[in-house]
Order: sequence, then structure tokens, then C-alpha cells
Amino acid sequence: MTDDVLDSLIAAEQDERRRLALFLHDGPVQQLAGIALMLDGALHSLSSGKPDEAQEILETALAQHRGTIRELRDLSFALEPVVLRDHGFGPALRGLADQVADAQGTEFLLDLEGASALGSTASIALYTILRELIDQAVRRGPPRTLTIDLTESDDGGLVAVVADDADPERRRRSLEAIEERVRQLHGSLEIGTGEGGTRIVVTLPAHTARR
Repeated sequence: MTDDVLDSLIAAEQDERRRLALFLHDGPVQQLAGIALMLDGALHSLSSGKPDEAQEILETALAQHRGTIRELRDLSFALEPVVLRDHGFGPALRGLADQVADAQGTEFLLDLEGASALGSTASIALYTILRELIDQAVRRGPPRTLTIDLTESDDGGLVAVVADDADPERRRRSLEAIEERVRQLHGSLEIGTGEGGTRIVVTLPAHTARR
């Protein structure tokens, strides 16, 4: 592995850590702090002889607790699902698609024939990129249909085409982080529109795709 590729992978890892730290601080940590306050309130209601009020507070805290567990479980799956490590890229991406389909009602059309060219490091990197593109499409929509096509390029690299029918993405900044992640892998990202939505093409060279 060259120094440039190693530096790019380290930078991508640092970016991911910052993103996760922000998500955890603004999401689950704040939610757990809110649950603690609700439990304090429930104890106060009980000590004040207000059991009905305490029960109402506890029911609300329980619902929020369950929601936080779901968020953390989803995060764990998204980071590196066990299926990605044990069974490979294709099953992992299909599992992610099924998860989003259940939550958002989006229909996924996947053609992952080109995934066979991916190395283990590239599999994790591309999975992260595609996950972020799916998340971005859901924020704009959610889309009714999202298509992902993976093909091997003539030079042995990989081309991933992600297309959706959500409102077209007009803000370049919203894709800058993804574009930088692709650039760190010595790849390229093209943004266009098609069929009322957004079409994004990610190209990885052979020396990156096969790592």
C-alpha cells in the first residue's frame, strides 16, 4: 500500500470518527440524558404520592429508551454489519437495502455483479459511500425507487451508479463529504439528474477497487 493511499484511508477513518462522535453526542447521548431526567421526575412523583403521573412519565421514558436502542442497533449495523465481514459486500448491501425499504417504503433495484472485483478494504469503503448516498437520498425524499448498479470497468476498476426518483439534489455542498471520501480512494464522483431524481456515478480505479 502506498503512502498516499494509507494517508487517504487514515483521513477517511478520522472523518468517520468525527461524524460518529457528532451523531452520538446529538442523538443517543442527548436522548439518554432526557430519559434520566424523566426517571428523576417519576421518582419525584412517586415520593409525592402521584403514582398515575409517575406511570405516565415512565411510559414515555420507556418509549424513548426503545427508540434509542433502535438507533444504536442501526448504527452498529451500518458501521460494519456482521454480514459484511462474514458473507461479503453483496449480502451486506442487500441487508441495508431491506432495512431502508422496511423503514421508508423505498423499492431497491440492485445489480451487484461487479462486486466480485472488490477487495476487502474497498468493500468496506464502498459500502460506507453507498450507505451515505442512500441516507442522502432518504433525506431528500424518501425516494419511491432507488437503483444501484455495480459493474467492472474495462481497466479492472469498478463503476457504481446510484439513481433515485426523490427530489433532485441541487446543493453541491450536501455531497461534498461523499465526494471527498471518493477522492481519498483515488476515485471520481459525477452528479447528474435523471427521471426526476438524482444520478450519481462513483468510479474506483483498479488499484483501489481490488485492495
